[in-house]
Amino acid sequence: MANGAISTFVKHHYRHFNAATVVDAAEAWRTHLNQGKKMLLAMGGAMSTAEIGLSLAEMIRQDKIHAISCSANNLEEDLFNLVAHDHYVRIPHYRDLTPADERKLLDQHLNRVTDTCIPEGEAIRRLERHIFEIWDKAEKAGQRKLPYEYFYELVRSGVLEQYYQIDPKHSWVLAAAEKDIPIFTPGWEDCTMGNIFTGYCLRGELKPSTMKSGIEAMMVLSQWYQANCKKDGVGFFQIGGGIAGDFPICVVPMLQQDMQVEVPFWSYFCQITDTNESYGSYSGANPTEKITWGKLDIDTPKFAINSDATIVAPLIFAYVLGW
Repeated sequence: MANGAISTFVKHHYRHFNAATVVDAAEAWRTHLNQGKKMLLAMGGAMSTAEIGLSLAEMIRQDKIHAISCSANNLEEDLFNLVAHDHYVRIPHYRDLTPADERKLLDQHLNRVTDTCIPEGEAIRRLERHIFEIWDKAEKAGQRKLPYEYFYELVRSGVLEQYYQIDPKHSWVLAAAEKDIPIFTPGWEDCTMGNIFTGYCLRGELKPSTMKSGIEAMMVLSQWYQANCKKDGVGFFQIGGGIAGDFPICVVPMLQQDMQVEVPFWSYFCQITDTNESYGSYSGANPTEKITWGKLDIDTPKFAINSDATIVAPLIFAYVLGW
């Protein structure tokens, strides 16, 4: 694959330490794909509010990523940005905010994520009006779906198009819906739309069973892995830590050890993290620790990049795309 301006720059200048690992991981990703293998992206943090869709959407469209496991906020926040981008408020001096300043943001219905505030009315409530109709219709029809399936129904309906405030090609959820790839959101109730769904259940307007559970999501993931791993396994690229990564990576030892099903280990692993292994952090654990848990094998290509994912991930994506 030819290198564009970004990947040429990275290859020339990123020669040592974490920088060199960026190149090694990106090159190994290219090799992995060239061998006909699939890649799962595990994405924690607030990457959607960081507008990772600017590069991630194209990765999905070009078949560089074939499944996603993300913290629940990432699924909804990509669509928040899609329909309310012009109403977002950026606060470059967020480190200087006082508690009183933070309360003013609350009173203005601005939900802060580091330097960016998500507007409740234009983003959250705008989405709620339409997603509730889909939940309600599904329940009355006796249907049960995973969270992302409802979101796919929402974006495919076209009802949000009237609100678009960014180029839709920069929405990774739209790209994922076009490719119809699975999006697993373990712990989905731990997000704004999950809280809203819970509220409808508490008021008796919806039933919890209308949303498929995390156990059912793991069952779907196990079926997806078996259908896509072939004899060489699937790659695993992780941004951040937490449940977005812990949930999907466990599917291999679950199948091997608990189901006694012969499947290959994950065949590539890379994680961008800012945590430290010595803290006892799962997110900061060295990839070799995963060998002891039956997730990776001795010869699995393994990369750990200790850096800021909002800086590093777009560079790796650009490299894999040949930009």
